[in-house]
Amino acid sequence: MLAKIFLELTEFPWFRRIAWKPIYNRLAKNFPFDDWVFMNYGFEPDEQVARPELSEADEPDRYPLQLYHFLVTQTDIEGKTMLEIGSGRGGGASYIARYLKPTSITGMDIADNAVAFANKRHKSPNLGYVTGNAEQIPFEDGRFDVVINVESSHAYGSVANFFAEVKRVLRPGGYFLITDMRDPKNLATFEQTLLGSGLSLVAKKVISENVVQAIALEDDMKRARIRRQIPARYVKFFEEFGGVKGSQIDEDLRSGKLIYFWYVLQKK
Repeated sequence: MLAKIFLELTEFPWFRRIAWKPIYNRLAKNFPFDDWVFMNYGFEPDEQVARPELSEADEPDRYPLQLYHFLVTQTDIEGKTMLEIGSGRGGGASYIARYLKPTSITGMDIADNAVAFANKRHKSPNLGYVTGNAEQIPFEDGRFDVVINVESSHAYGSVANFFAEVKRVLRPGGYFLITDMRDPKNLATFEQTLLGSGLSLVAKKVISENVVQAIALEDDMKRARIRRQIPARYVKFFEEFGGVKGSQIDEDLRSGKLIYFWYVLQKK
């Protein structure tokens, strides 16, 4: 019942603005596990698509890591200056920095504790993390070649303000890559707001089935990690939050009550 009330309240922008920052700050402070560096539901590519080769250390995070890989490789980022908005515990930006070779990537998150965790956990000469608000990005106009946003925009008070800020900090010709989920009745409004920002659509794709496959493939490992690290009284909550097989997120993606997508846009 409490979870249902919480989800209903997230429909209101004022609630999103006050709720998510303390939640993610508390998670980073109270659960500072070095091997918990991703917070997305993962991605498994279609059968004919080659999966990225990973080091042994990165292999346990294959499915959430692949969500970053297949989103970001929709454009060429080698030698580019990048910003991730909503970088969380830092695993995605770290993967990009180490494997895909941008000149630099900055991870930005509103949760101070998550930023501190990421800076301590991930080390690469072309990587850093800062605290910042997606609706007031703390960088000058035209700073970045590529901006990415992974499974985060649903937590923002105003996605219109967010998109306007993304356009502002992109250089002309720069790309915005976003992946997230919405219920069907809100997806059209989301797309209208996105295209209304003045960015030009390059590509879009519904990836719900790819995410559902990843949830199933990662299920045993995810459950084992939760039960190893989390006190027993919180296990059920973290299984729902983490999106194990059979969780509400999994069921909603399977039934079509939620649509998972990505968009590639360009600042002309």
